[in-house]
Amino acid sequence: MWTPAQPRRPPSLLLLLLTNFVPSFGKETLQTTAVNPQFEKNMDYVDFIHLNILEKKVLNNSEVSVQYLCSKPCIVNLEAVASSEFRTGVPVYRRRWKVEKNLYASRTRQVHLKFPSIMVYRDDYIIRNSIIVHSVILYAWISHKSASNYDDGQNEDYQAAVAKNYTFLEAVPPFQRPYKDHKVCLQWGADYLWMLRANRIPQCPHESDGVQILEFIYASSGEKTGIVKKFEQFENRELETARQHQIDYPMFTVSIWLYLLHHCEKDLCGIIYFIDSKEMYGTPAVFLNEEGYVHIQMHLVRGDDLAVKTSFSLPLKQWFRLDLSFKGGQIEVSSVGKNLKRHHHQSFTFREDFYYDDTAGYFVLGGSGYVSGIEAFFGPVKYYRLNVLETEQISNPLHDKDTVEQIELYYERCMDIQEIVHEYRYIVRQGEKAHRSCYYENYYLEMIHKYGEISKCNAFTWGKELREKYHTLFKLLQEIDFSSPDVLEDGSDTVVEVGRRIFEKVVKGLSSANGLSNMGSSVPLLMDSSCCGYHKASYFLAVIFETGLGVSVDHIKGLLYSLVGAQGNERLAMMNLGYKHYQGINNYPLDLELSYAYYSNIAMKTSLDQHNIKGEQAFVETIRLMDDELLKAQTKENGDVFMWLKHEATRGNAAAQQRLAQMLFWGQQGVAKNPEAAVEWYAKGAIETEDPVLIYDYAIVLFKGQGVKKNMKLALELMKKAAAKGLHQAVNGLGWYYHNFKRDYRKAAKHWLIAEELGNPDASYNLGVLYLDGIYPGVPGRNQTVAARYFYKAAQGGHIEGTLRCSLYYITGNMEDFPRDPEKAVIWAKHIAEKNGYLGHVIRRALNAYLELSWHEALLHYVLAAETGIEVSQSNLAHICEERPDLARKYLATDCVWRYYNFSVSQVNAPSFAYLKMGDFYYYGYQNQSKDLELSMRMYAQAALEGDSQGFFNLALVVEEGNSIPSYILDHLEIDQALHSSNTSLLQELYYRCWNSSNQESISPCSLALLYFYMRVVWNNILQSTLIYFMGTFLLSILVAFAVQSFQSLSAHNSPGRRSERLSDDAPSSSGNSNEDAARLVQQDETTFSNDLAQQESNPQNPLVTS
Repeated sequence: MWTPAQPRRPPSLLLLLLTNFVPSFGKETLQTTAVNPQFEKNMDYVDFIHLNILEKKVLNNSEVSVQYLCSKPCIVNLEAVASSEFRTGVPVYRRRWKVEKNLYASRTRQVHLKFPSIMVYRDDYIIRNSIIVHSVILYAWISHKSASNYDDGQNEDYQAAVAKNYTFLEAVPPFQRPYKDHKVCLQWGADYLWMLRANRIPQCPHESDGVQILEFIYASSGEKTGIVKKFEQFENRELETARQHQIDYPMFTVSIWLYLLHHCEKDLCGIIYFIDSKEMYGTPAVFLNEEGYVHIQMHLVRGDDLAVKTSFSLPLKQWFRLDLSFKGGQIEVSSVGKNLKRHHHQSFTFREDFYYDDTAGYFVLGGSGYVSGIEAFFGPVKYYRLNVLETEQISNPLHDKDTVEQIELYYERCMDIQEIVHEYRYIVRQGEKAHRSCYYENYYLEMIHKYGEISKCNAFTWGKELREKYHTLFKLLQEIDFSSPDVLEDGSDTVVEVGRRIFEKVVKGLSSANGLSNMGSSVPLLMDSSCCGYHKASYFLAVIFETGLGVSVDHIKGLLYSLVGAQGNERLAMMNLGYKHYQGINNYPLDLELSYAYYSNIAMKTSLDQHNIKGEQAFVETIRLMDDELLKAQTKENGDVFMWLKHEATRGNAAAQQRLAQMLFWGQQGVAKNPEAAVEWYAKGAIETEDPVLIYDYAIVLFKGQGVKKNMKLALELMKKAAAKGLHQAVNGLGWYYHNFKRDYRKAAKHWLIAEELGNPDASYNLGVLYLDGIYPGVPGRNQTVAARYFYKAAQGGHIEGTLRCSLYYITGNMEDFPRDPEKAVIWAKHIAEKNGYLGHVIRRALNAYLELSWHEALLHYVLAAETGIEVSQSNLAHICEERPDLARKYLATDCVWRYYNFSVSQVNAPSFAYLKMGDFYYYGYQNQSKDLELSMRMYAQAALEGDSQGFFNLALVVEEGNSIPSYILDHLEIDQALHSSNTSLLQELYYRCWNSSNQESISPCSLALLYFYMRVVWNNILQSTLIYFMGTFLLSILVAFAVQSFQSLSAHNSPGRRSERLSDDAPSSSGNSNEDAARLVQQDETTFSNDLAQQESNPQNPLVTS
């Protein structure tokens, strides 16, 4: 049986009001048993006390009738104690009085209870947060005490009372309480604002403590990037109060689906962990170690950390669910299979108090700048912020069953293929060793081995069924020379090398004249290459199945190979997933945090790739196939442009030397990358022309040893020489030298400050690093705020690392100057990722194929580039499909033109011609797409905002046809609807802007359209005047005919002048009828102008109207 809490000595009532009644949570209430009055022996009178309340509700000025009897001088005590969901025994009312007379007689006293306003009144302009009270207990007791002790302020003990009683008062819900009359006058503005809110029906925000951190599958490659999630405070006041009271007594549950590929290679790998506002690990922090055990770390209230490790390891290559629950100092860890049966379970109990504030930082799934992530696929992740749940109570289903099964089948198949490659290689190597031992000293046989047929295994040890299943693989293995130096001794590298050779053979075939027609036979080979760990093949397969390139569309397989490629660190596969989740297209859910996880991975690699001149990389150039001038500028080593630059560079032209070296070093403008040749031109220019840019570039390659042997002494001399010439890059370079090689931070900071003043973004970033590392001269400790400001300045200058840092600040929201903005974080990371050299290589290969009219190769590589989300490739691919519709229809299952122009206009940097294309598609209706006039006008308006005069021209034509432009589009164009309320005025504005946006120095369609517009306005006005004159003359002639008989001489002499004058005076009042007549005489395309002239003539301020 529940018993009430005992009253306690309260703080003053004033203190309760000031603290807004903040209850506590998790503290057990001291409970007592009600005591019946004890009758003392040998007494005729017994002390008692009773409470009578007519309305047992918590109301202000509630009247209570207290009936009592005292056998001795006594003190009567009355106390009300309130309880909420999180706190009990809070005194809210107290009163007492002494009784010295009329003893041995029953007396009754009426008492008016007064409670704090936040308990009995509704929220208003002054009472901002009324509390929710669950119950109020009114206690009454009598204690024998002398009157002299009444004023000593001591509280009587309820247990020692000679008589006591209590009753319950029912709490009134906050929104059923009355408003309080505060007896104050509010200012007019405050009173008006309150009246707007006063009668609004309040609705509690529907919130749950369950947060779905991840719904879609995430491919974690084991890099230092992952999904960043941030929890906000609850809007629901009760939930937020509960959360705050669990800071020192955490109660939460997290459930994670995983498909683990490998255990952690070294130290710890991140699964899920919390990073606080000071960039330190918080509670919880869950990692995986080298042996596959789960490492759990908690942050304690006293400031240090505590960690435990499970006794069971997590399984590999099977789906399982990892459930963790925290309740105070108790931790429960379980692993559950796909059938939801528990595999392992372990409990940990601690007497320490964990500190847990899930809003004071951010959560990370996978890797971050502090720890690498696990190599795995993450499934759905559910987080219960306030509840501890058993395994059976957790609702976190594994949704995408098809993809889940495909992942399992893929790795099962790949295990077979890898075993075949390992075993085949071993057999061939053993055969070679045995063969060599027979003819090691025989020169003739050595030459046969060197130049003859490669060693291969013809007597297969595998069964017939396996050989038939993987017949293409066995055939390819027989063509590979395992004795060549590029096939390494390491078995794992051999498997990847086999995958690479298979891939290159397939790509060579697909890039031939009719290569795409062989796609059906190429797909199995690409699958084998993917299974060997060469994940460029995985991305090829993802694009092939996603777009239906030569095969039927299969979205499940497309997703499978995108995930596999991303998990295998294939850059283009990661960009593909990042783009799809950023846009929420092709059945990929819109998830900015998931998109950022992929884009940030590539952005980090982009910076590293630029410092590594090896590999299939090229500079990412924005070259549109519609730009003839740029296409003419593309060249090769034997091209006219290159030969001319080489000629000028040989003659000592510094600009030509600089451009030639850049083209060779970065692989720009169609020239193959050749760092060694580039260094020769850097050296020649630095020595001969004394050009500071060439001197600086030569110094950099000497410092880094790129394309030339390192020479620190000469590099430093050249860097100082370029800096003395005022080149800000060289001044920054000197700071870099003192920082990295001399560890002289004072000199480094001095040079960087000078370079920053000269506008060098590298210097801004470097200064930020000094502040971030806490080594800025004269400034003690780290200063992340100042560092972030320098990083932002560097990012504005286009600095890659600075932009990446800022994107991290936007996704975490841990910096004051960078409020959390996931969309901005994605845009910034995407911008850097799209500069990756491996993507540039694919784009360059596509462009070269287009210039060489190799249509199959161009289509293949432009599709590969377009699916990564880079806009220039999307619009170029759409252009190819327009140029060669037969090719697109034959090999692409999707509508190429519609798909990629549509993708293009959804980008931040979409070109205006793409908007115009989509506007035309919506206006006229494209194939099976229905017409949409409003969307068409939106596209034209966006093209106009991009500065394209055609956008304004098309909008004007839409208006000419009698359509009206929606007001929000006009607002977007900053066209004042009040000034341009009529169609004629609007047309004038659109044609004027069209002319203003075009080349004003020559005759353009916009200038002709504007001239034609003015001519039509003038013509309509002239036409109206003629009609008015004609009708007036006609009427006058009739009158003259009737009057000629009697007044012939007088009428012929006087009437025409007077009537003409009268008609001229009356013309403005009859303009409406004249407009209707004039409209029937003009052509159909002038209808709009005629209908609006009546309004303009009544408005003398309209400049288009002439009298």
